[in-house]
Amino acid sequence: MSWFAIGSITDIPQRGARCIETPQGKIGVFRTMDDRIFAIEDHCPHRGGPLSQGIVHGTAVTCPLHNWAISLETGKALGADEGSVRTIRVKVEDQQIFIALFVKADRAA
Repeated sequence: MSWFAIGSITDIPQRGARCIETPQGKIGVFRTMDDRIFAIEDHCPHRGGPLSQGIVHGTAVTCPLHNWAISLETGKALGADEGSVRTIRVKVEDQQIFIALFVKADRAA
């Protein structure tokens, strides 16, 4: 696992999100009203809607397509809905956001 800088906390508005492309797929990075940062796969487990375009409320996001609420802490669907997305480890240092990604080691020839 390696840490990758993806920008500043100020790049994401409070109760907003950004989508970033990674070798492991699209990741939604979310900022709550109290400046907590979360990262999850950027597709709803219901129909694949872009969660980064949803509404952030508390520590959840609501999918813009069919209103499924997904926990930013666990990646699990809330309420009666079932399903989950992968959560991504995040750290913030000096206002810079880092996400943890698994990187394949190059093989020596």
